[in-house]
Amino acid sequence: MLLDDDPAQSDRTRDALTASQLYYLQDLTMEAIAQELHTSRSSVSRLLSHARATGLVDIQIRSPLDAPSRLEQEIQARYGVTAHVVPVSDRANDVDRLERVALSVARILGQYFDSNMIMGIAWGSTMSAISRHITPKPTHNSQIVQLNGAGNMSTTGLGYASEILGRFGNAFGAHVQQFPVPAFFDDPLTRQALWRERSMARLIEMQGRMDVALFGLGSPFSEVPSHVYAGGYLDPDDFDALNRDGVVGDVATVFFRADGSTGGIPLNERGTGPDFAVLQRTPRRICVVSGNSKLPSLRGALCADLITDLFLDEGTARALVATP
Repeated sequence: MLLDDDPAQSDRTRDALTASQLYYLQDLTMEAIAQELHTSRSSVSRLLSHARATGLVDIQIRSPLDAPSRLEQEIQARYGVTAHVVPVSDRANDVDRLERVALSVARILGQYFDSNMIMGIAWGSTMSAISRHITPKPTHNSQIVQLNGAGNMSTTGLGYASEILGRFGNAFGAHVQQFPVPAFFDDPLTRQALWRERSMARLIEMQGRMDVALFGLGSPFSEVPSHVYAGGYLDPDDFDALNRDGVVGDVATVFFRADGSTGGIPLNERGTGPDFAVLQRTPRRICVVSGNSKLPSLRGALCADLITDLFLDEGTARALVATP
């Protein structure tokens, strides 16, 4: 149902817009707005919150003392990526860091995605956190495409992945293209055969036309377990093989080493994530990472030239630039 089709929602949105204009553009106090709208101060506060949550109001902070911050400048100079450093207390644990960074990404993601665009999304703990906070932005003829399969020995993974992608699709009014395959095939030949099927070829071709790729970094070392490492996707032999191959993390279940290389890692021959060459051709590649335990994965992803825009917490940013 469209917003304007619901009179109650339409009236609430109209009141929220009026309250926002009075508060942010005319500098009226909440008390004065309450009198003008013949309502209570608490109701005005709820209207302003509604305006922020639905995207009617977009708040940006520009500090004349630190714009962009020194950390962001140093990351840009050293790695050639646009960094967005989220202030988070050093006392925060990895769970809190993830939520704070995810919320920041969710609030401004609409700046990077618009009508007639394709956004690829890799499922996982980070994307799940972002999906719960997205500020809605109506678009037209836009599509969300799943980057890798989600099935394992105990589940098809469709419910988990579809819930995450569905939130993005609903927020942007975009059509969601799911990728109904396992995260890893038992036999590389099975993947090769399935990739020749026209239904799969269409999805893979769509991934190759992405305007935006949004992904987190999987890590076997993180305090917040990456879903691929904690969700029953890997058995002990797989972990042993990844350790022998020097794997430090993954993007969309494509594993890589500290130098960003992916070749010679047998599990990648059975995986369903896009080749890194596909990501490298995508105009905007948004990586979201939090927690120092993700540093080895982050450095590897930077070496692989997978990132154009990096969202990370302040502590992780400091640790990243502290290394030679």
